[in-house]
This record gives sequence, C-alpha cells and structure tokens, in this order.
Amino acid sequence: MPGGTTVFADIPAVAQLNPALLAQLRRAATEAAGDGVELDVNSGWRSASYQEQLFQEALAKYGSEEKAERWVARPGTSVHEAGDAVDIGPSSATTWLGKKGADFGLCQIYRNEPWHYELRTEAIAHGCPATYADPTHDPRMQQ
Repeated sequence: MPGGTTVFADIPAVAQLNPALLAQLRRAATEAAGDGVELDVNSGWRSASYQEQLFQEALAKYGSEEKAERWVARPGTSVHEAGDAVDIGPSSATTWLGKKGADFGLCQIYRNEPWHYELRTEAIAHGCPATYADPTHDPRMQQ
C-alpha cells in the first residue's frame, strides 16, 4: 500500500463508515502492507438510492428477486447503508483477511461473497462466527 493512505481516501464510501470499523481496517491495512498485501475498499457506505440501483442491476442480471437477493441486499436492509460493511479487493487482500482478519475483528459474513467484511469485535478473542451461505440466510435481511 503506497504511503498507507491511498486505500482509505476521504470519500463518502469510506468517510461515512462506522469509526470502529474504519479504525480496524486501517490497522489491518498497515499490517497487510507489511506482508506485501494491499487492501482496497471497493465499496463501503452506500446511500439507500445507490443500494436500490445495485439491487435493480442485480434483478436485471439474475432475472428474479429471489436470485438477486443472494448477491445484493434490498435497500433498507443492507449493512452498507449503516456504514457497517466493506467490500475488499483484490483477491490477495481477501485471502489475507481470511487468514488474519479475526485478529482485527474483521470477518467474512457470506460464503458466496469473499469480499464482504464486517466488524465483529468478539472475533479478536474468539474467532469469526460461521458464515451464512449468502445474504438470504442472514436474519438481518428478513425485514
């Protein structure tokens, strides 16, 4: 990560993240950089209108609401809208987080989305919880 600042620029998708999540991301990014891995935040906080746009794109791509919901949460249910989730890339970063993310409380939540991470502070002491198969299995999406 060149200079340690390019990944977490002051843009709404990052600036509006939960401060605790952002702090742990910064700590993880610093350690990852020491291992030669760059963590990029591909998506962070999202407005409800942007979440709606993403859901409509998924609906067009997958052809049904049921299939779209496996990949994109409906507006009003996405933890991205609260600033409590990030999508990380590239694959070297998700591999690194898969091995070391729990040390920072950063956990993969969905098996079908290796890029989606949320803060679970209890993971620092106890490891990350089991993943859901996809968002349709997450009770938070059942609103």
